[in-house]
Amino acid sequence: MIDNKCYTDSGIEIKKVYYALPNNNISIENPGEFPFTRGVQADMYRGKLWTMRQYAGFSTAEESNLRYHYLLSQGVNGLSVAFDLPTQIGYDSDHPLSDGEVGKVGVAIDSIEDMENLFAGINLEQVSTSMTINATSFILLALYVAIAKKQGADLNKITGTIQNDILKEYAARGTYIYPPKPSMRIITDIFEWCAKELPKWNTISISGYHIREAGSTAVQEIAFTLSNGKSYVQAALDKGLDINVFGKRLSFFFNAHNHLFEEVAKFRAARRIWAKMMQSLGATDQKAMMLRFHTQTGGATLTAQQPLNNISRVTIQTLAAVLGGTQSLHTNGYDEALSLPTEEAARIALRTQQIVAFESGVADTVDPLAGSYFIESLTNEIELATLQLIEKIDVMGGSVAAIEAGFMQEEIAKSAYEYQRNIEKVEKVIVGVNKFQITETNQIPSFKIDDSIQKVQSNKLAILKNKRDAEKAHALLNKIETVARSNENLMPIVIEAVEHYCTLGEIADVLRKVFGEHK
Repeated sequence: MIDNKCYTDSGIEIKKVYYALPNNNISIENPGEFPFTRGVQADMYRGKLWTMRQYAGFSTAEESNLRYHYLLSQGVNGLSVAFDLPTQIGYDSDHPLSDGEVGKVGVAIDSIEDMENLFAGINLEQVSTSMTINATSFILLALYVAIAKKQGADLNKITGTIQNDILKEYAARGTYIYPPKPSMRIITDIFEWCAKELPKWNTISISGYHIREAGSTAVQEIAFTLSNGKSYVQAALDKGLDINVFGKRLSFFFNAHNHLFEEVAKFRAARRIWAKMMQSLGATDQKAMMLRFHTQTGGATLTAQQPLNNISRVTIQTLAAVLGGTQSLHTNGYDEALSLPTEEAARIALRTQQIVAFESGVADTVDPLAGSYFIESLTNEIELATLQLIEKIDVMGGSVAAIEAGFMQEEIAKSAYEYQRNIEKVEKVIVGVNKFQITETNQIPSFKIDDSIQKVQSNKLAILKNKRDAEKAHALLNKIETVARSNENLMPIVIEAVEHYCTLGEIADVLRKVFGEHK
């Protein structure tokens, strides 16, 4: 609130009171119909609740597997895997650059043996798995496919998602390896291979989450994300792929922040914009125009001060995601500003989703805020502001050009600065941080990962390399280099390599040699 005026975090002024829109400018289409403002399914949660995922992964594969079994026993119906930093940027656990990071922010995965241990006792035909991985997404997908085959699973039935969104890494997050052009080639190789071999797999989750976490506004979050999505679609079209086939397997990943109404309007506007964008790019199948998305509650909104207040924040954000029509949802633990979530915090986060689903009534009807003067007006205003920003990016030559010029990065940095400045001037109140503080004695139990995990992983790698057929592994790594220098699809040879115990770091290093590293 400034000068007795109220604004959303995107700077859209909120009127004191809203009236019917002129010319009845509201979403009058049925849910499940183009342009999907009101949702991608006709009956939404009356037919099937959103998938309740809990993002988890830490330490070794064996430790993470125990957490997965616990979460599944508590009612989770989809797994979401967090990988450690070395895995994300293509280094094995025994690499010098992995020192101090093994198993810390996610699970360490070096080989097919780790992947088998991660999913031990879990039927991959029956569980949908989301993997938050980008630069090395093709290797993790190859590992997942390899263990599914070992389980005897039907690849036509395997469901899940790899994030696989490298553009937002350049713009906001930083866990890239290769330059943009070869990175886009890897992504389109995945699109092409999955269309034939893994038809139910979502080949990319185009992420606004990390853009928002880096400090963007809600409008920037969807503008930059949908613009990135447009670039992936164009790259696939340029490769000769069918938009009506690969378009059905695109998914999105958004953030849910604290401004309940702006977030709901954001989700509604994003669906409408994407449907029209896909139609303009040549899609004729309505399912290829649907924006399906996973949501995670806002990590950057969690406070280390009075951490139990975060349960209330996560509840508001859960409502925003559900009222906005999400297809799946992860809720953060209240202690995540302090450490990885404890088992208790993860359980409370899951129970928050379950209480909203079964006790609140918000899932009983489709798009329950439709027709609200405020929501309809805000949806339209967010759509307009988003389209103006996308048009700026198009004029620059698209997302890749805008990222290379530093445009997205600068816009995010400006918004992050302004947001923090408003907090420090107490123009933006954060309860327990800049207002309503108390003297605190933090008694919240924390969950920390011991540095000894690196030694455990390094020993496992030494044993694996000692027992594998070294000549076969070396030959397959050489073949990956040959394929990378050609136009041949990388996925089949990478799957064969991991099946013969080539490690993630070895495969990533071969491609570093071919493609170079992005600086």
